[in-house]
Amino acid sequence: MTKQNRDRFDAVDWTDIDGSRRFRFSNNTIGLIATTLPLVALFLYDWRFVGEREATIERLGRDLGLSPAFETLGLDYDPGGIDFAFLFTLSLFVWYLVLPLYQHPRMTRYYWREFKRNRPAVVSLGWLAVVFVGGLLGPLVLNAPQQDVLAGHQPPVFLSIDTANVAQCLGEVQAGRCHGTWEYPLGTTRGGKGVFKTIVYGMTISMQIAFITTTIVAAIGISVGTVSAYAGGWVDELLMRFVDLVLSFPTLLMFLLILYIYGAGLGMFILVFSLFAWGGTARYVRSKSLSVAEETYIDAARLSGASTARIVRRHVVPNTASSIVTQLTLLIPGFLLAEAQLAFLGLGDSELPSWGQLISAGRSDLSFAPWIVLAPGIVLFLTILAFNFLGDALLDALNPEAEAERER
Repeated sequence: MTKQNRDRFDAVDWTDIDGSRRFRFSNNTIGLIATTLPLVALFLYDWRFVGEREATIERLGRDLGLSPAFETLGLDYDPGGIDFAFLFTLSLFVWYLVLPLYQHPRMTRYYWREFKRNRPAVVSLGWLAVVFVGGLLGPLVLNAPQQDVLAGHQPPVFLSIDTANVAQCLGEVQAGRCHGTWEYPLGTTRGGKGVFKTIVYGMTISMQIAFITTTIVAAIGISVGTVSAYAGGWVDELLMRFVDLVLSFPTLLMFLLILYIYGAGLGMFILVFSLFAWGGTARYVRSKSLSVAEETYIDAARLSGASTARIVRRHVVPNTASSIVTQLTLLIPGFLLAEAQLAFLGLGDSELPSWGQLISAGRSDLSFAPWIVLAPGIVLFLTILAFNFLGDALLDALNPEAEAERER
C-alpha cells in the first residue's frame, strides 16, 4: 500500500476533491439527461409545429417519412403536457430509485427481506404493479371509452338488469332481464361508456397524479427542509415561517378560485395541490436533517474542509432519503382521494376518465346499476389502502429505528 493510500482522514484535501468533481456527473444523472433530452425535443416539436387537432406522433412520422411504419406499429399517440411531465417523472423513478436498487444488490436483498415480512404490503405492491402497468400500457392497447347511448346501462358479465332500464340489450334476454356480455365485462354507464375501459384509463390519471405531484412536492420539500436545517439562524427562521404560511393556506379555496378563472383540468389540480402540499414534507425533512447534522461524521467532514454543498449532497440527503421516501409514499393516497372527491362533487374536468368522474356519473343510477359506482369505488379503495400498507412497510424496511421504537 502506498503512502498516499495510507493518508489519514483529517489529511484529505477536500477542496481538491470538490474541485475535481465539481462538473462530474454520476452515471444515473447522465442517463437521466439522455432520457430527458428527447422528451424535451418532442415537447418543443409538439408545441411549435403540431396543431391541437393533429396527433403528435402521427405528424412526426409524416415529417420523417416513416408514416407507413408508424401506421403499422399503431403509433398515433398524441401526448399532452401532463403526459410529458409523467414520462419525465418516470425517468426520475427509473434512474434514481430502480437503478440504484440494481446497483446495490446486497442492500436490495436486505430491504426486500425486511419488506416481505409484511404480507399485506407484498400483496399491496402486487396490486400497485397492476395499476401501474395498466395505467402505462392500457391506453396504448385499448381504445378510449366512447359515448354510445344505445349501449347504456349494460350489466357486467354474470349479472343482469331489467330490460326496461336499457335502450338496447347487447347480451342475452331471459325472463325480461338483460344479461351482461364480454364486450363490456364490467358493464357500461348511462352514456354507454365501458366501465372497464374507463377504469383502465383512470389508472393512468391516478399514476400521473401520484408521480407528478409527488415529484414536485419532493423537489420543493427536500430543498427547503435541507437548506433550513443546515443553514440555521435567520434563514431557518424565515423558511419555517414561510412553511407555516403555506400550511395555513386553504388549498381547496385556492383550487376553487383557479377553477373559476381558468376552468377545470388535471394540470391545475396537480399544480395547486403540489404547490400547497410540500410544507409538511419540508418540516419532516428539516427534522431528519437536523438529527443527521448532529452526527460526528458531519462534524468531521466540516472540520476537514468539505464544502457545505458536498456535505448536504453526499451525507445529509442520502442519510435522510429512506425517511423521505416513506413520507412521500404516505402522501399519495391523499392526492388520489382529493381528486376523487372533487370529481364526485362536480369540481373536476368532466371529460377526464378518472375514477372520481366515473363514481359521480353513476350516483344517480345506483338503485338499478350499482356497478357504475362499485367497480371504480373498489379499485380506488384498494389503491389507497395499498399505498398506506406500502408506506408502513417501507417505514419498517428502510427505517428500522422506527420499528424498534414501536416495539418498546
